[in-house]
Amino acid sequence: MSTLVPGRATTLGTRRYMERQGANFPAAHYSDFLNLHYKLSSLGLGSFPGAAGDEVDAAYAAITERAALAGINVFDTAAHYRYGRSARALGEGLRRAFAGGVAREGLFVVAKGGFLTFEDGPPEDFPAWFRQHVVEPGLGTADDLTQAHLLAPAYIDQQIELCRKALGLATLDAFLIDQPEVHIPRLGKEELNRRLLHVFVMLERAVQEERIACYGIATFHGLRAATDDALFQSFTSLLGLAEKAARELGGAQAQHHFRVAQMPFNQAMPEGYTRFSQATGQGNVASSIQAAHQLKIYVMASHSLLKGHLAAQSAEAVAQALAALPNPAQRALQFNRSTPGLGTSLVGVSTPAHLDEVLAVAALEPMARADYLKLYAHAE
Repeated sequence: MSTLVPGRATTLGTRRYMERQGANFPAAHYSDFLNLHYKLSSLGLGSFPGAAGDEVDAAYAAITERAALAGINVFDTAAHYRYGRSARALGEGLRRAFAGGVAREGLFVVAKGGFLTFEDGPPEDFPAWFRQHVVEPGLGTADDLTQAHLLAPAYIDQQIELCRKALGLATLDAFLIDQPEVHIPRLGKEELNRRLLHVFVMLERAVQEERIACYGIATFHGLRAATDDALFQSFTSLLGLAEKAARELGGAQAQHHFRVAQMPFNQAMPEGYTRFSQATGQGNVASSIQAAHQLKIYVMASHSLLKGHLAAQSAEAVAQALAALPNPAQRALQFNRSTPGLGTSLVGVSTPAHLDEVLAVAALEPMARADYLKLYAHAE
């Protein structure tokens, strides 16, 4: 394995990246990352879709290189995506982009862990595979496992290393625990939080070691659910765990590094903006996106195109308001990136034509806030 590229996203590096794009994109295409003021693109590239084969690998590498050169500076992957191939393909594209003049400090690269990584595809004998790859190396136990998700600090630490090597990066800009809520039906929320605390301690240590710059969670249900839903996850509770982890590792004055949350958000799944479920500890109850802004958590949207469904159709109000755009895919992306408080919307892009759509929307000004809010009035 070649030497890992040093560095991480920085305020100056991302600002220079934005300025390098010149007149290609409006300034509003780049969101502020919390009080650090990194400039992160309103649309970012995901790497989940596609078959686990060489052709898709080559497409991901080429698309990543072109996107990084063309104004997209947020990239997302996970240890288990396409059996680990997505991270390697993304890493190849990043290497080409760096060779083409893109500075490491201008890009924000997110990786996720928690789901088991089957590098050779699903094993025929899962119990034997689990013993060999998890139990015997001391990475976890059957009690840490729910479905295919393993909430064990040592295993997730190993996934950080897998992602660093696959991506070719010394420091991951963010590492997220992917869908920890899957353990709640088996463990209950109190026990899940107890185990998350141990994982957060490991993540704080990884920050100290400069293997990651910050961490957070990616959820499917947790940040969209109503407060009385068993799968609901509270930002203030998560931040409390992060604060406790930081103090456990670094003493009473240590500051936590929980900075990023990822959740599904689109026209058909707007709960992150419309459902007021999060008590912020500041005397009010807010939606997840609004609460995150108050609590200094950067929100990324997953499922921006709802697994392709919103590339074929739009909600009526969105279709009317964005009729000037040529197709539902562009309308869906413009809807998402216009949402107040939403930092970056991720799009799974596996063909050059899909990237063309992303870049076309990125070149537009987002919707005016008043026009965006009218969409919800029309939907009532």
